[in-house]
This record gives sequence, C-alpha cells and structure tokens, in this order.
Amino acid sequence: MHYVYIVACADGSLYTGYTTDIQRRVKEHNRELPGGAAYTAGRAPVTLLYSETCASRSLAQKREHQIKSLSRERKLALIHESGAN
Repeated sequence: MHYVYIVACADGSLYTGYTTDIQRRVKEHNRELPGGAAYTAGRAPVTLLYSETCASRSLAQKREHQIKSLSRERKLALIHESGAN
C-alpha cells in the first residue's frame, strides 16, 4: 500500500510526503529511527494529521505533488474534511 500524508511540525508548519509505512515514516521524521526529511529534522516533533491511500507509487507521488501545490488553508481544509482533526 502507498500513502500520502501531512504532518504538523513543532513550529506550526505542514509537511506533505509519500511512504509505504506511515508509522515508520513518522518515527523517522521524529528522529526515533534513521532517515526523515531535512525539512523536518529541525522541526520535530511532528504529528500525523492526515493520510490517504493510493493504489500505486505513481498515483501516490502524483497526489503528493497535488497536495504540495495547495495553499496552507486548503491543506487545513483537506485535513478538516477528512475528519482527522
């Protein structure tokens, strides 16, 4: 399974990414495991706010790009609409 997700960083910013294992990826972003994105390295801890499944890596990466292009307000609306927060 492939996932697109949004996390909230400690500084209030939002980060969008793609993964095949959300729990592992959040741990990486929080420096509990090696890895993570350079963007979140200095902004931990992060909190998972949103995720959606995609049938393939290609679709997940396309959806990640779509979400990254949204404004912060639209990302927050997406999170709210999903019932995640």
